[in-house]
Amino acid sequence: MSLYSRESQYINILANSPHTVKELSEKLFISEPTVRRDIILLQKKELLTCKRGLVTLKSNSPDRRIPLFIRNLEQNEEKKAIAIKAVSHIKDGFTIMLDASTTALHIIPYLTNFKNILVITNGAKTALEAASMGIKTISTGGEMTLESFCYVGADAESLLQQYNADIAFFSCRGLTSDGLATDTSVLENSIRKIMIRNSSHSFLLCDKSKLGNRYLNTLCDVKQLDGVITNV
Repeated sequence: MSLYSRESQYINILANSPHTVKELSEKLFISEPTVRRDIILLQKKELLTCKRGLVTLKSNSPDRRIPLFIRNLEQNEEKKAIAIKAVSHIKDGFTIMLDASTTALHIIPYLTNFKNILVITNGAKTALEAASMGIKTISTGGEMTLESFCYVGADAESLLQQYNADIAFFSCRGLTSDGLATDTSVLENSIRKIMIRNSSHSFLLCDKSKLGNRYLNTLCDVKQLDGVITNV
């Protein structure tokens, strides 16, 4: 098994607590020298740190996108509450743009309460969930990021630019005190900017843990949006 295939396993194991080299070796069924070599390479990628014998997942790298399976564990109840508020802005027949965020993903189950809904999304999992629930869905396609399972890049943007929507819902990693929506991913923000521009109404989905945080790339000023939906 290559380091590439083990990378997500390291992140998954370290998501909840630091581990020693020995503990990682036992959980991954590989030798301790292999773990040490992996650690050196993963430190260079700024995914983790190793101090005093403890290996810890690095959470504050300025441009590290958080893997989807970790983000799925974050603030689930808060995201459900936000989704319930979001659907109050939806009507039968709406075309809805959704980004690949896990917060937007929580909206999908509630869309089955509406008729003739069309979802346009760059989220691979979002598209799959919507389609599996019988919701008409258009996926952008494009280059898929392995961290977020979302489509980005020129092909995704080109497809998205061909459509207009009634409403767009999207999230970000942080919302500053002066109203700037920010994120770690420039590519995902490029997709969101098109969604904002091509939708009659747009809403930022933001749980309270993101308030007051600033990240690498600015998406927009909330004054450009119809509103911010949060659980505060």
